[in-house]
Amino acid sequence: MAPASSRAFGLAEASIEELFLRSGALRDGHFLLKSGRHSGRYLEKFLVLQYPSLGVEIGRRLAAELAPYDPTLVVGPTTGGVLLSFETARQLSELLGREVRAAFAEPAPASDAAGRRALRRGWPLSADERVVLVDDILTTGASLLETADAVRAAGGEPLAAAVIVDRSTTPVAAGFPLRALGSVEIESWSAETCPLCREGLALEKPGSSPP
Repeated sequence: MAPASSRAFGLAEASIEELFLRSGALRDGHFLLKSGRHSGRYLEKFLVLQYPSLGVEIGRRLAAELAPYDPTLVVGPTTGGVLLSFETARQLSELLGREVRAAFAEPAPASDAAGRRALRRGWPLSADERVVLVDDILTTGASLLETADAVRAAGGEPLAAAVIVDRSTTPVAAGFPLRALGSVEIESWSAETCPLCREGLALEKPGSSPP
């Protein structure tokens, strides 16, 4: 059964794209993507996660996808994966009738030249730990794969992963089942073929990271 907040606002029946639209996280315009390509739509994931009701509903769906793996620990990459891992673990605890822990993988110290992620907070992983991963938007899969490596470095092995939206253009070779709650179609073009450039629309560089 969906949480009361989800039933009250009709969130349980909404598609992932509708959840992004409700929060203003799916924007229209002319955007420069990190890949260098241009697009007329952009997903700003943190505009979704700022609303507890939406975070609870997304966590409910992630938990439903991962419950069959009977997990004992949920791990997500910083930053969005922190919220997702803890909410998913909370809802898995209710579904499974036992406590499920949550943790996050963050960038290693600057002294680590490889720039890997790690579980740096002293979280223990037992030999029989059943670990699942969560993430927000899957594009290249880099953050999810780095999180998987962090789990392995700590002595565990991911059983499966779930993401909110899969926007990858080629299959991500994760080595374990990878599920997505939904998809959002966003067409993109090279700068040379961008129709929005030809229309003279101002180009915006979105995102929270500094250039």
